[in-house]
Amino acid sequence: MDSLPLELLGTLPDAHGNLLLELLHSPTHRVLYVRWFGNLTGQEVSYASQEVARILAELRYPLLLNDKSNATGDWSEAMDWVEYEVLPQVMDSGLRAIAYVFSPDMHNQLISLRFFERVRQYIPIQMFYDLPSAWQWLRRYHLPPNPAALEPDPA
Repeated sequence: MDSLPLELLGTLPDAHGNLLLELLHSPTHRVLYVRWFGNLTGQEVSYASQEVARILAELRYPLLLNDKSNATGDWSEAMDWVEYEVLPQVMDSGLRAIAYVFSPDMHNQLISLRFFERVRQYIPIQMFYDLPSAWQWLRRYHLPPNPAALEPDPA
């Protein structure tokens, strides 16, 4: 990705030992990059979202790059929990903007659009079909001395 050096934080397996989540970050840009894998269920999204919230609480990064381009599945049963439990936690930890890369799976895209509609009332979020466009949008956010005042860079 254009000028986004990433370091691996770790991976998270699903209940069967298959790769569910890869967590990478860029300390320089204060961004957490979450890459999802496999056929996602509500239970797996709930489980993985807890780990993402834990990492964001530890790192206190304001930017999240959420990549579902390698995932499929219906995770709609986790939507309320992510919106009302996880989102407030990560925002309290300093999260200020989310770039979200769609899955190629149409059903997953519909769920993602519902998530987008619900979440955008709380935090800047934008949907993308590719990673470079998502990073280009996300990096518009600059880090002022007060991270709570994070605003898009007009340039």
